[in-house]
Formats: sequence, C-alpha cells, structure tokens
Amino acid sequence: MSISTIAGLLLIAVPVAFNAAFGLLAARFDYPDVLRRPTGEVLAAFRAGGTALVLLWWAFALTAVLMIPLVVLLSRAIGDADATLLALATTVGVTAAIVQFLGLVRWPFLVPYLARTDADPAASDARREAVDVVFQSFNRYLGVAVGEHLGYALTGAWTTLIGAALVQTAAVPGWIGVLGIVIGPVLMLCSLEFVGGHEAAGWKLAERLTPVTYVAWSLWLAGTGVAVIA
Repeated sequence: MSISTIAGLLLIAVPVAFNAAFGLLAARFDYPDVLRRPTGEVLAAFRAGGTALVLLWWAFALTAVLMIPLVVLLSRAIGDADATLLALATTVGVTAAIVQFLGLVRWPFLVPYLARTDADPAASDARREAVDVVFQSFNRYLGVAVGEHLGYALTGAWTTLIGAALVQTAAVPGWIGVLGIVIGPVLMLCSLEFVGGHEAAGWKLAERLTPVTYVAWSLWLAGTGVAVIA
C-alpha cells in the first residue's frame, strides 16, 4: 500500500472517529454543555457514565494521537510541494496533535479520581472544595488553554500551511488547498474564545463559529483524503 493511500485513508478515518466520539460524548455526557454546570454536577454525571464513559474519553484522546501519522504521511504524499513549507506544516501539525491530546487525556486519568473523591461520604466540605478548585483549574489550564486555545490555533495554522502546500502539488486539485487556506484562519480565530476580556464568559462569535468550523474542517480532511487516494 502506497504512502498516498495510507495518508488518504487516515484523512478519511480520523475525522470520522473524532466526530463519532464527540457525538457519543454529547449524547451520553451532554458534552461540552455539561462543563457549564457546577463541578459537583459534572462529576456526578461522569460517575453515572461508568467505565464506558472513561473508555470513550480515552478513545477520544487517541483520535488526537492519530493526527500525528496523518500529518506526517500527508506531507510525504505531496512531496512535490515546497520542502520548507512542508517541514513547517509537519512540525506545526504534530505539535497541534500533541497539545490536543494533552488537553483531553485528563478525562480518562485525572477526572475519575476527582469524581471518586467528590462522592466519598467521608469527604469533608474542605476536601470537596479542593476537588472543585483542582477540577476547574485543570479545565481552564489543560482544557481551555492547552487543548482549545493552543490546539485550535495550531490546527488552524497547520490547515493553512498544508492548504498552501496542496495548492502547489499535482496530487490533488488546487481548490482543495484553497479551502484549507480559508478554513485554517477561521480555526485560529476560534482559538481566541477565552482570550483577554473574554476570559471569564467567552467570546460569543468564536463560540458559534467553532462547531460549524470543525464540521467544515472534518469534511475538508475527508475530501482531501479522497482526492489523495484518487
């Protein structure tokens, strides 16, 4: 099987896996809306999901890891594009995958402990307050800052860079690259949802753009995969 075929299959499979896991989390855990509730309610919902929910979060985190071979193999599949541009795109894309994974991996490993501690009948009010502080701190740090802010920004930058490379290659039609150049900056804009004056409540424009942009990005990935295979 050629590198182009493997890259194309990953381009199709990864967004399908990502959106399937996200859809299941929305259905079984009311994610991401559940994060707007008090910590105790979030952890109670997490406990109610049991082992199946923990494994679902683990699978969701692994979809970020799958972006690493996707990024590397796509750059190799379009090796006729500018070498410097491809090297930069690969570096940015791999970094984006890593920060997305770091943002998500707290759910299958840290949150179960916090959920158990919060449910312990012997836990004091002070201990439950500590659970609240830890949960919200990690949510802001790993979830918002690392996973969403850096993740969206770097994913958008990779999309823009690889879009420019796709315009240069003969492997796919040029309009596919143009779409990447359009979608990438919007993803970077979405990364600003909780920056500056919007830190507390979030920027409503970015909040509305994010789900639509990620659907468009997923369709673009899959379409690029079909074109690379063809």
